[in-house]
Amino acid sequence: MVGERGFEPPTPWSRTRCSTRLSHSPNLGCNSHALSRSGLVSIGKEARARSSVPEITLDSRVQPPLGRTRIWQSNAFAAYHQPMTPREQLQFGTAHVLDGGMASELEFLGSNISGPLWSAHVVEQEPERVIAVHRAYLEAGAQVLLTASYQVSRMGYAEYGLDPKSADAALLRSVDLACAARAEFPERSIFVAASLGPYGAALHNGSEYHGNYVCSFNDLVQFHQERIAVLAESQADLLAFETIPLLEEAHAIGEALKPWPDLAAWFTFVCPDYRAASLQVAHGEALRGCAALAASFPQTVAIGVNCTRPRWIPSLIAELRHASEKPIIVYPNSGEDWDAEARCWTGQSDPTEFGQQAQQWFASGVQLVGGCCRTRPEHIRQIAAVAGVTAPAS
Repeated sequence: MVGERGFEPPTPWSRTRCSTRLSHSPNLGCNSHALSRSGLVSIGKEARARSSVPEITLDSRVQPPLGRTRIWQSNAFAAYHQPMTPREQLQFGTAHVLDGGMASELEFLGSNISGPLWSAHVVEQEPERVIAVHRAYLEAGAQVLLTASYQVSRMGYAEYGLDPKSADAALLRSVDLACAARAEFPERSIFVAASLGPYGAALHNGSEYHGNYVCSFNDLVQFHQERIAVLAESQADLLAFETIPLLEEAHAIGEALKPWPDLAAWFTFVCPDYRAASLQVAHGEALRGCAALAASFPQTVAIGVNCTRPRWIPSLIAELRHASEKPIIVYPNSGEDWDAEARCWTGQSDPTEFGQQAQQWFASGVQLVGGCCRTRPEHIRQIAAVAGVTAPAS
């Protein structure tokens, strides 16, 4: 699984955002739909009436849950009526260090993320553990935290009988947890990016790794706009649209963002092994075209790739540089392999080697580097070292 840049082995409800291994997608036999004359892909049987995107009606503002830890009772973390950081205040022209995997680190700390809502359970039941993961990455030198919200959506929650307000509250709560960790380092400049996974992450079938959705364009717009509307009034600094598998979804996100022209967002695409060699995203479109589209949105502050093997990153960086002059962001997975039959990870990931690769990525013009699936604080410490970021004394 991803979104919170972590891992969950395939399950009946798998919302993996953390592996580019083909074995994580149960529908690998599906071929990508052919490109239409317009250059966009067919993603469903319904016609896409782009001129009639439905208006999103939000529930009344969600209030912090009662009976939780003191975090929710502190005005310092009351994110519920505060707008996000204006786009012009975010500058990523120099090297920045992102954090690493969230879900995998929660597992290392003993959390159970095997349920259908994955690490959202931990956000609800063990918020201090989520803060502990954020803290560990900040101590390693991270300058950007991604929230534990990748798989949170009204659609996903509704499948398990939860009302929309529960999903909205979880989105806001995940931001509060990241802000709580950030507040422990008042002397540092730390950004909080609200992690938003693709439509496929809510389908529980691994479709974020092929993008063969059966839905309308309007469905995609509404899916993303519901979450944007909630987070637009949070303390997050920007939105992180991650693991995007197809061009059409990037187009839908751009449409969903239109009511909020001043928000900041980054777009990162997923390039599985069977596509990366051809410089393509999961659905089969050229990464360069996808990145160019994302870069054209006024809210975009960076474009890039995540949840992809480190070995492919240099060639993908070249494509991103040709696509636009926007800052480039890469946060690949650890490079380990998932054995679907044995249901375990194989191979090893060397944090020192990962840091050496990060040094090359920075040298090639990348401004933001971090880690996705199975990367840990030591990986981030190595990235910080090559970026010249001094980790705080523990």
